[in-house]
Amino acid sequence: MNDSSPEPRRRDDGASRPAEIRDPWVRKFLTHLATDRGASVYTQRNYRQALMEFARWHLDERQSAPAWEKLQRDDFRNYLRYLGRHQLSRAATQLRFSALRTFYKFLMRQGVLEILPIKNLALPRRERRLPKYLTRQQMVDLLDAPVKLLASREHRKGPGRPISTAVCLRDVAVLETIYSCGLRISELCGLRAEDIDWSERLVRVRGKGKKERLVPIGEPAWKAIQNYWGVLKQPPAGPLPVFFAETKKAAPLNPLQLSRRLKQYLVIAGLDPALTPHKLRHSYATHLLDAGADLRSVQELLGHAHLVTTQVYTHVTTERLKKAYDAAHPRA
Repeated sequence: MNDSSPEPRRRDDGASRPAEIRDPWVRKFLTHLATDRGASVYTQRNYRQALMEFARWHLDERQSAPAWEKLQRDDFRNYLRYLGRHQLSRAATQLRFSALRTFYKFLMRQGVLEILPIKNLALPRRERRLPKYLTRQQMVDLLDAPVKLLASREHRKGPGRPISTAVCLRDVAVLETIYSCGLRISELCGLRAEDIDWSERLVRVRGKGKKERLVPIGEPAWKAIQNYWGVLKQPPAGPLPVFFAETKKAAPLNPLQLSRRLKQYLVIAGLDPALTPHKLRHSYATHLLDAGADLRSVQELLGHAHLVTTQVYTHVTTERLKKAYDAAHPRA
């Protein structure tokens, strides 16, 4: 297995259900992630599966469930070698040990043990990958895609069921808001009507670890939201979601629905349908830096805890400048 995400894909019909967690400390840790740390559903899923994988390995190798407080560094070295034999990518290995490290820090805070057994463990360095992003023109083409879908009679949701105006206007507003505010998908789906300050044109965003930040929202985005709300029977207010799912209930749009819709719009825009919604966030950061925004400001807008996380986008802009120089300078 060489995917960076430890959990295999599940069928949409829900036939594949997560196995029950019997380990009491793992259960407490997952509850802590969801409630105290406000971790995203993706982090909860990945950490859960990483701990289950380690427990299965320990059961296969030692014929017993792991006694977390008794494990030593050599146990984790053996697990690391096991992952290496299965040709797991560096990113996937890092993810599994990130889950284990966070879990052990939780156990230390609970007084279960005093020393971190995986401290200073030599892990393979993660490959440096420059984030993919859309050019400005590609971004414009993507933002126009829902309008093209609405205008076209050929694109239908199913036999005799044309795409509704409300859904297309919602999707225009969704794409505009992600790009205007640089939001993560979980942040976009979690937006409430009360989070938008219309007079100041600011949006309160709940990021990772329940951290909040205020980000500006551009005129095209807030106008798109108003257009979307204008076709609803009743515009949302207070704690109601900004973007509703395609159901009769007042449920918020969820990440899976958003990803499916994006693929359709990428095809209409003539772009790679494999691009994820997160690439819009990459595009936001890259375009800001290209236009001269300083790195610290971009860090705050993105909600990054550490500047080094934001610095990857400077490599993107630097690489672009190098290519432009090589292509245009007569003495390159």
